[in-house]
Amino acid sequence: MSWRIKPLEQILAGAQRKALPRSLGVRQLTLLGIGSVIGTGIFVLTAEAAQKAGPSMLLSFVIAGVVSALAALCYAELAAMVPVAGSAYTYSYAVLGEVTAWLVGWALILEYAVSASAVAVGWSGYVVGLLEHSLAITIPHALVAGPYAGGVINLPAVAISLAITGLLIVGTRESVTLNAALVLLKIVALLVFVALAAPALNDAHFHPFMPAGTFGMAGATASIFFAYVGFDTVSTAAEEAHDPQRTVPRALFASLVICTALYLLVAAAAAGAYGSQPVLGADGIPLAAGSVELGARCVSLQAEGHAPLVCSNEALAYVLREIGYIRIGNLLGLVAGLALPTVILTMIYGQTRIFFVMSRDGLLPKRLSGIHRRFRTPHIVTAITGAFVAIAAAFLPVGQLADISNSGTLFAFAIVALAVILLRRRDPGRARPFRTPLLWIVGPTAIAGCVTLFFFLPPAAKLVFPIWSSLGLAVYFMYGFSHSELARSRP
Repeated sequence: MSWRIKPLEQILAGAQRKALPRSLGVRQLTLLGIGSVIGTGIFVLTAEAAQKAGPSMLLSFVIAGVVSALAALCYAELAAMVPVAGSAYTYSYAVLGEVTAWLVGWALILEYAVSASAVAVGWSGYVVGLLEHSLAITIPHALVAGPYAGGVINLPAVAISLAITGLLIVGTRESVTLNAALVLLKIVALLVFVALAAPALNDAHFHPFMPAGTFGMAGATASIFFAYVGFDTVSTAAEEAHDPQRTVPRALFASLVICTALYLLVAAAAAGAYGSQPVLGADGIPLAAGSVELGARCVSLQAEGHAPLVCSNEALAYVLREIGYIRIGNLLGLVAGLALPTVILTMIYGQTRIFFVMSRDGLLPKRLSGIHRRFRTPHIVTAITGAFVAIAAAFLPVGQLADISNSGTLFAFAIVALAVILLRRRDPGRARPFRTPLLWIVGPTAIAGCVTLFFFLPPAAKLVFPIWSSLGLAVYFMYGFSHSELARSRP
């Protein structure tokens, strides 16, 4: 039946028959997680969070980080027990059954592929601005923006998406090595930003602290949650990790702790050094982030020569320029242009591993799980994923992509927490190399946090998720239901 459950032993045996080579250690996995997390969320969406919440976006980073940490504790237990590719999809298959697993895998497309598209669009904005301000090279507007912004296609976003796809086809080790170097560059850049901005902190910039009230802060939390999307990429790489029972939980926590600490330092430095108050409408209420009204007001403020942080598409570089570090601000823009592709890389990487396992299970065509004879990578599914990412990046705006990505991520995180709780009750005697502490508090709180944040997403993002899920169910019953390996193996 469609609610059939795949035993853990069968999942592990299937992975052994058609496994990916193990080549990643704790350091590489941690850098993979950091590379997934630190990106558009802090470099680009800080301004959007400030428009929604003002200085209280600091609380938004904390709350989003706590929800992510609770989910990470649940991920760690399952990843240590089931060290195979597939992440939340695989865990759901073992506990909640095939239909739920399919829906989770389908939702993870929103997390990984759509997230990669969002970062590609954010990268495009940095690079286009860098070329214009540093080299006086202006690319026609029609080629750097989709129809949503009066253009035709975001060509730079398409180019970076396809380039990263080609790199991933060449090989995992080569991709992760490049990722490690660029992740370190991002960390250094953020620490330099904090070191330069912190001395300029002004207490007055934090008042009023919550200009849009609790509701505005909650809305910013739902959006800024995107800044934490990607730490679970570590669990998708479990099948390619050395000693995954030990390395995966360590890498999950290390990457999340490092990123949360950096986010708080950077957000506090940006808000304190330059200010992060939202632009208000005539009624005294902050204008909607990404709205036409806010855009028009920002143009007016920029013409006056003193636009607020919320009007910038390159928030951190903008702050440095405004407090007197013009050249370093430009350099930070260059670093963002160089380093943001690491997030695209890790997101596409995670998506291909999800598709790889779904194909191995028969829910997608077997051909998709083919491994390249020379490069030893799942090249077919990588190419398809890259094409999807490029198309979405070509025509959609970064903010909309980020919110859509959040909807799928929150669903997957909640299902993982539920799976840990159920598995503890059904199979309490199974060996658990890592046990989620205080599970009966951590698990339900993680689920509640994910559900709450989902309802604070913009209406369009909330609407996309059920439509996307319905489409996924249609695909499942047309193909996966009858081609499932689990169905074929049973009389």
